[in-house]
Amino acid sequence: MPPLRSTGRFPEAEHPEYAGQYRLESCLGTGGMGVVHLASSASELRLAVKVIHAEHASDPEFRARFRQEVAAARRVSGAFTAPVVDADPEAERPWMATLFIEGPTLAERVKRNGPLSADELRKAGAGLAEALRDIHRAGVVHRDLKPSNVLLAPDGPKVIDFGISRPADSDLRTETGKLIGTPPFMAPEQFQRPREVGPAADVFAMGAVLVHAATGRGPFDSDSPYIVAYQVVHNEPDLAGVPKDLVPLFRRCLAKDPAERPTPYELMIALRSSSPSSSCDTQAYIPAQRPPDPRENALRRLTARPRLRLSRKLRWVAAGAALVVLVTAGIVVVRAVVDGDTTGSAPGAPRAAHGFSPWSVSLRDGDGENRTPVCAAGGSGLYCAAPGIKAARLNPDNGKTLWSTPAGTTTTQTDEGMTPVLAGGLLHVVAPGGHRLEALDPESGTVRWDLDISPYSSVRHAGSMVLLVTESGRVRAVDAATGKERWTRQRGGRGAQWVSSPGAEGPALAATPSPDGTSTLVSAVDPANGELLWQKRVKGALSPVQRVGGALYLLAANSDGFTDAVVRLDTTGRARTVRRVALPTPLDQAQATVAGNTVYLSGSGGALLALDTGGSKPAQLWRLETSVTHLSRPAADAHAVYVTAGDGRLLAVDALRGVLVGQTKPRMDDGRYTFASMLPTPLATGGEVYGTAPDGSVFALNAEDPARW
Repeated sequence: MPPLRSTGRFPEAEHPEYAGQYRLESCLGTGGMGVVHLASSASELRLAVKVIHAEHASDPEFRARFRQEVAAARRVSGAFTAPVVDADPEAERPWMATLFIEGPTLAERVKRNGPLSADELRKAGAGLAEALRDIHRAGVVHRDLKPSNVLLAPDGPKVIDFGISRPADSDLRTETGKLIGTPPFMAPEQFQRPREVGPAADVFAMGAVLVHAATGRGPFDSDSPYIVAYQVVHNEPDLAGVPKDLVPLFRRCLAKDPAERPTPYELMIALRSSSPSSSCDTQAYIPAQRPPDPRENALRRLTARPRLRLSRKLRWVAAGAALVVLVTAGIVVVRAVVDGDTTGSAPGAPRAAHGFSPWSVSLRDGDGENRTPVCAAGGSGLYCAAPGIKAARLNPDNGKTLWSTPAGTTTTQTDEGMTPVLAGGLLHVVAPGGHRLEALDPESGTVRWDLDISPYSSVRHAGSMVLLVTESGRVRAVDAATGKERWTRQRGGRGAQWVSSPGAEGPALAATPSPDGTSTLVSAVDPANGELLWQKRVKGALSPVQRVGGALYLLAANSDGFTDAVVRLDTTGRARTVRRVALPTPLDQAQATVAGNTVYLSGSGGALLALDTGGSKPAQLWRLETSVTHLSRPAADAHAVYVTAGDGRLLAVDALRGVLVGQTKPRMDDGRYTFASMLPTPLATGGEVYGTAPDGSVFALNAEDPARW
């Protein structure tokens, strides 16, 4: 990318000469929040260094957002973005150095050379789809894909600028009345329901980007951003000038309903099937360039525009918030984040009959890249939801479907619904669309009561109550058995994460981070009447995992958002004692489960470890590098720890030794993958283990002999 003119309002004299050890040579791009410089390493590696403007560097919330940008960029493969070489989010002027990518942005290419040819369009589109698939596999939703964020490198498109991205399973929420993104390339849900934004929004943006590449304009262009927003939500896209054979595909990308959009995998295959070997000309546009002038190191301010102010929970919420919406057999991302059981081996889980034989059944009524069912257990049943299936009850002995309720609309991803939760003697599910909570008779699937949950940001279960929580922290409690309201109070505060404990004795617990992320307030509330029982402020940015016995377990994150400790809070004694157990090595994207005093954690890159919180030295009992890129949240019984891989494999690891003792074959159907935030958590019952996979299967195995899987 050639040097650009400054568009910032800051004087050049404020530019630093160095970022860490890197001398800044020339300005590549600037904006209201800082500047991107060309720089070189000691080995003469060419770098693009993003330096944050001083006025934003003093804002702790902005620093937290910048940490998330660095972390998101690191999570995505360097094959599809500019690899992060170095970064210092804690510097006086935070900065990030990435490999300099030779080539124009798509916006520059179209502006200087006109629209891409049909062949170039297909090749660029196939490469961009592959990049999105990789980004989504890493559990990241970009949310601001546009022509200026796509570099046309000789070896294929690179997606850059993860400044407003977030993990797909994150509990981060858009502030009321504020939007994130660039209107001509935003999906309808980004305007209407920003809390629902998921990977499908990136597919919509990709469709708009490809229309721009094909025609030189967007599908919803207007001089007014308000008109653009209206057209995105209500009007059909303008596809005049798009190659006729690509119009149906682009129209699918730009569907108003996220469920109707193709997956990146489907786009990649569709575009590659007719893509010739020719590549985009990435050099023809480049004008003659003068040598960098050292005086240009004096200033302008960064390409990223001011964005949404978010609390500093950022990455640690991304790693931990999903944990409180886990059910024993699966995790999903839903519009109103809904909880589930808090253990991987739940009391009351179905126990298969003596003489159990492994089984596998297909449970799906839809298409798409991710067909993974999500399941929960209770009584004598296994309860699952899947694309096109709102809820179904399976016999845990043989997998036979005892009853099934259709979702009404066929969805392409299970995040349109929720993992079923047994509470108050009924089966609670969220209907497709995420707007209604339904309580079903677990014996027949008949609806006993339902409730509009669209005003609420999350749904949790505590004892015999369902807690409906708003963004501001107001909680409405309804009886899990009848759906009748019991109380409404302001509890927990903004950003509170409530711990799920359906049917459990004791208080409802919530963890609320301070705005600067330096502490977390844990509150205990009587679920029967909403009375505040006690509060305890604990140091650090903490995210709750689960309550076991009289202790609440939480994950602590460092300034980079990596989990660096497990915190155990006594919830019974008056002292509310806190024990903090450090991890020898911080863990990225940590997910955890608790068994006794042992916490089992999984992280990105395939790390799986056991941490003792009872006082053992050393605290880390073992660590296993599984070589699996993404793992589910662990489940555990007395003998083994179980995790699911992205290709549908179920792995068993010896709980005492940390040695892999068994794994199944992949279950991917036609070879398509899901991504980390959608991986199901296995259900361990002691003698059997149940799993689900991307090919739509639900299966049961003998937990006592994993070597024979």
